[in-house]
Parts: sequence; C-alpha cells; structure tokens
Amino acid sequence: MTDARAPHIEVQPHGPYEVTGDIPLRPRRAVTSPTGRPITWQTGEELPHEATYYLCRCGASGDKPFCDGSHGFELFDGTEDAPTDTHADRAVYHEGPGTTVVQDSVLCHHATFCHSEVHGWIDMVESSDDPSIQRELVAMIEHCPSGALTQMFGGETVEPDLPTAISPIEDGPLAVTGGITVTRADGAPFEARRRVSLCRCGASNRKPLCDGSHLDTEFRASP
Repeated sequence: MTDARAPHIEVQPHGPYEVTGDIPLRPRRAVTSPTGRPITWQTGEELPHEATYYLCRCGASGDKPFCDGSHGFELFDGTEDAPTDTHADRAVYHEGPGTTVVQDSVLCHHATFCHSEVHGWIDMVESSDDPSIQRELVAMIEHCPSGALTQMFGGETVEPDLPTAISPIEDGPLAVTGGITVTRADGAPFEARRRVSLCRCGASNRKPLCDGSHLDTEFRASP
C-alpha cells in the first residue's frame, strides 16, 4: 500500500492526477532567445494547495492546473498508451570524445532545449572534447524537462539535483522532478525517473506521458 504521506502521483481512470504528499506546485515558463530558442527556465511562485490535490489531465478545466471536473462533461478518454518497458530497454547511447549522451525518445516532449542557435546536440556530442561545446551541451541537457536526454561521464550517469516538485509549464505539460512515484490507472508499472513530463492537454498518444501534442493542438494554459 502506498504511504499517503509520501510524494506520489496516481493517475485516475479517465480523470485527473491525484497528488499526495504535499508536493510543491511551482509554475515554469521557458525563457527564449531573440530568435525564439528556449535557453533557460523561469520559475514562478509556488501555488497554494492542499496536502492532497488534483491536477487536470483532460485539458478542459477552467481552473488549470487544478481539476474542476470537466473530464466528466467532456467524456475524456484517458487511456494510457505509454510503453511499460524500462529506460534501460529503450536507451540509445551516443558516444563522443568528451561525453556520452543517452537518448530515450519515448520520454521526449519536444521542448527543444537540445538545439542551440547553430548546432543540434548530436553534432555537439561528436565535438564534446572541446570544453566550450561540452559546457553548452551539459547546460542544454540539464534544461531538458522530460529526461529524454541524460549524460554519462566516465561511465556514470550525471543528472541535475532537482527538487521534489511538480511544475505546470506554460502552454505545456507537467514537469515532474525529484523521482516522484507515478502510478498508472491501468495498474501497469511506471518506472520512477528524476525527470518526466506528464500530459495535461489531454491529446497525447503516450498518456500519461507528454508526446508534444500540446504543440499541435495549440494548448494554452498559464500556469
């Protein structure tokens, strides 16, 4: 039985996310360059909430990020299609002279931090023995909200030390950090990750994960 006091997210069948453990709720928005490329995150003030609260998963709530029951009126189909294998099963390793980048495309929500003004991350891996490129690559990957990209140095995975929190991203998904346990409504196991992006627009084809569908549907939510 899950300890209700522990940080935990439970997906409700065709309904919201039930959040227990008094998890901080801090909105985020991407800060972009003059050309529109995301370069860092700006975190807002923590939103007031109860120790247990419910976050919208269907995208229709009038009280975002909280659920207001709209999923019932919209007959929301919350069927979970995310694969139930592990990160290790899916991982693709890109080895460079200065670092190895591990790619898990299933987790990607297309936040596009992995592209600089002049290079994509794959090109940068090939030149990762250049200290300046290596520093830029580390910064790009550490800003990835979904954990689709991680890095290895000397055979060890290195991830940013992120707080236990849920961050509704402006016009995007819920960025979950700190290794919070997520339980799927269908009872299938879900691997705990230090970073993961959960759908809140209702349109993802990899529920409960975000797959970037909020971009296609022009989802709007602030926070």
